[in-house]
Amino acid sequence: MTIEFSTILKWRIYVRPVIRSAARRSRGICSALILIFTLILPIPAGSQSKSSPLPQPELRWSEQRANEWYASQPWLVGSNYIPATAINQLEMWQADTFDLKRIDLELGWAESIGMNVMRVFLHDLLWQQDPQGFKKRIDTFLTTADKHHIKILFVLFDSCWDPNPQLGKQREPRPGVHNSGWVQSPGAKALQDPSQYPRLEAYAKGVVGAFAQDKRIVGWDVWNEPNNTNSGSYEKEDPKNKVDLVLDLLPKVFEWVREAKPTQPLTSSLWRGDWSSPEKLGRMERIQVELSDVISFHNYAKPSSFEKRIVWLQQYHRPILCTEYMARGAGSTVQGSLPIAKRYRVAAINWGLVAGKTQTYYPWDSWKHPYIDRQPDVWHHDIFRADGHPYSQKEVDFIRDITRK
Repeated sequence: MTIEFSTILKWRIYVRPVIRSAARRSRGICSALILIFTLILPIPAGSQSKSSPLPQPELRWSEQRANEWYASQPWLVGSNYIPATAINQLEMWQADTFDLKRIDLELGWAESIGMNVMRVFLHDLLWQQDPQGFKKRIDTFLTTADKHHIKILFVLFDSCWDPNPQLGKQREPRPGVHNSGWVQSPGAKALQDPSQYPRLEAYAKGVVGAFAQDKRIVGWDVWNEPNNTNSGSYEKEDPKNKVDLVLDLLPKVFEWVREAKPTQPLTSSLWRGDWSSPEKLGRMERIQVELSDVISFHNYAKPSSFEKRIVWLQQYHRPILCTEYMARGAGSTVQGSLPIAKRYRVAAINWGLVAGKTQTYYPWDSWKHPYIDRQPDVWHHDIFRADGHPYSQKEVDFIRDITRK
């Protein structure tokens, strides 16, 4: 009997919740359904094609485990974090530019307004360069964050911005341009070269394995915006078949990380498309939903869109984390999104803590029209100025008040 991949995936999305619901009422019914499902719908040989990689949802946390984990967490509120002195992940973490004093200072500002989580990007080249030193710096960073009562959500891979990362001294920011030096992990060359995948595997397993039991880490974001093709910035430098390559690699990355046996949940954030029902998900989004222990998403739109996305994701009965929000000029604000996140008990992590070399206070359109001779009317991202003063006192007062309540 031949069964299409899409049919199996629909069964897994629709039938598995029914089975679990039956389990709460009758263990016998559950066992029978599982047996029938296993016998009637075996995984067909050859279904893991490059165009449709087959997830392995049996490795994912159960809904019960995910929700029990989330119940033990405070309401998570924080920022995507990189110190003002770093233009990208490499400059943040390399030994010569690892600025612990600055990190300590800035995380203190975050603590002062009630933030308790930071999302922080790593990079595969850092492991290749100096695995022992990299692990030591991660541990030092975690100690500093813990001093400020802040947990860390680490990001392992990222499809955004410059596809040609280079170790060593990083370039200076392009004047007036948003995130002009951020780099992808893996870079385009590594993504297109399967001979480098064992190196990527060693990085994923090495980092996660070293901190698999660490309570200072709240989770692992396996791949940031995996199908982002960087329209308007580096689109011409990205591989033309980039999305297909990541479709094939992403399930492997989830598998590598699980083999490191982390006690923290895994996720990969949805960021575009229609998520209102499983059949409307794209191929990448199906993989992300099926393989993530907790559901995460990005939203840079108005509060009505933010709430709509949360409602869509509630159908999966798993904890929900918003790992990127706040683009003031687009209508995504702290005052608009945080109350909704709190009402639904959704983690809320805005982009940007301190304005610095990433220049993410400039809007996205700065790639076409750099802000060389002017400042934006409204800051795009970021909470604090480089000297520690808030961009908006009302905004930080609001964050402090809502987190205390």
